[in-house]
Amino acid sequence: MMEYYYLIHIQYLGFRYHGWLKQPGVKTVESMVEKTILFIMGHGKFKILGTSRTDSKVSANHSAFELFINAPLDTALFLKALNLNLPNDIRALKIREVDKAFNIINTPKLKEYLYLFSFGEKSHPFSAPLISSFQDHLDIGLMEKGAQLFLGLHDFRRYCTKPGPATQFKREIRVSQIEENLAFSASFFPKQSYAYRIQSKGFMRNQVRLMMGQLLSLGRGEIGLKDIEETLKGQDNNPLRHIAPSSGLVLNKIKFE
Repeated sequence: MMEYYYLIHIQYLGFRYHGWLKQPGVKTVESMVEKTILFIMGHGKFKILGTSRTDSKVSANHSAFELFINAPLDTALFLKALNLNLPNDIRALKIREVDKAFNIINTPKLKEYLYLFSFGEKSHPFSAPLISSFQDHLDIGLMEKGAQLFLGLHDFRRYCTKPGPATQFKREIRVSQIEENLAFSASFFPKQSYAYRIQSKGFMRNQVRLMMGQLLSLGRGEIGLKDIEETLKGQDNNPLRHIAPSSGLVLNKIKFE
C-alpha cells in the first residue's frame, strides 16, 4: 500500500522521446524517469503519474508528476539523486510532499504552451529541437488577429484527434497571442523568431498543434479569419487536417490552483 505522496516538478527536451507516456518498444520521458527511480530506490514498490501527456518531440520547460511510495523520502537527497542519474535532457526542479487527497489529474491547474517558430529562410539545424522553421512568408499581423479569435469559451471539436466518448469539446482559452520569442535564445537561433502563447485549464489531444496549424494557414493566405470563426461553431465533426510540427511545441509552465 502506497502511504507517501510527492509532487515532483521537472523539465525536459523532448526531441529524442516519443512523448511523456510509457509505451512498449519506444523511449519515452515517463519510462526514463521510472527507470531512474527504480535504480535509485533498488525496488519497484512505487508508482508515478504525470500531469500532462506531451506528444512525441514535444518539450517541457515545466511539467510535473506525482510519486506514490510506501516509505518516506529525504526529499533533498532524493532530488539530488534524481539529477545525478537522469539523462542530461531531463532535469528535476523541486519536490514536495503532498497528502493523499491531492490528485495530480483532478487538481485544478492552468497550463501554458508556447509554439516557437520562424519563417523566411531555413534555420540552423541545431535549433530544430525547439523551433519550427518555415521558409515561406507568413503574415504575422494577420496571425495575431487570428489568435485573438480563439480567446474565450468555444467548441473545439475540430481541434482534437481521436476524442473519446466523454471528451469535453468546450474549452476556455484565457491567453492566445502571437509575440516575439523572448522566452528562449541561443547563438544559433534565427535572428527573429516568434512564439504562439496559449493558456487554458486543459487541452485535448493535438489541440494546440491544430490551432497553430490554422494560424499558419492563415499566415500563408490559404484561409481567412472567417474560416477560423467557422471552425469554432461546433457544427462540423471532421477534425482539421493541418497540424503543426511537434518539435516547436513547449509546455512552458503549469500552475496548480
